[in-house]
Amino acid sequence: MRHGVRVGVDVGKARIGLARSDSHGMLATPVETVSRDHSGTLDVARIMAVVADLDAVEVVVGLPLALSGNRTASTDDAVGFAELLARALSIPVRLVDERLSTVAAQSVLRAAGRKAKTHKPVVDQVAAVIILQHALDTERSLGAPAGTAVEPGPDQLPAALPPTAARNEGQPPR
Repeated sequence: MRHGVRVGVDVGKARIGLARSDSHGMLATPVETVSRDHSGTLDVARIMAVVADLDAVEVVVGLPLALSGNRTASTDDAVGFAELLARALSIPVRLVDERLSTVAAQSVLRAAGRKAKTHKPVVDQVAAVIILQHALDTERSLGAPAGTAVEPGPDQLPAALPPTAARNEGQPPR
């Protein structure tokens, strides 16, 4: 198993929950909730700052599938956001099945005695913890990273790649 801090991301319509692992990849803990910026600027910049501050080695984004396993509008939103992160970051981004993570997070908060009105500020962080912990546990049991790697496509160059390098690889400049 690889060592280093991982960052878990729960993408929502209004908020994005962030969690982190310890450096041994054993335990996930909440970090913060970021307001969603649908232009993909402020929220991505904040996540980039958190990743840099933690010297993270990987980002795990929850993939919200329907209970049947089918894609939904939320699935497409999370995939699009993961692709934004993959272009912006120089570390791997992975998508991990997160079915029922928000429901589980709400149950955890209720069991801890939190009233529904006080859930909103932290439910996204708890969901991110659940997503990341699932990924860490899966990696430990399988001996391989959980989920699916997010690869920027040929027309989606990583932000760090200068246009001249893109031309050298036969890609059009951005």
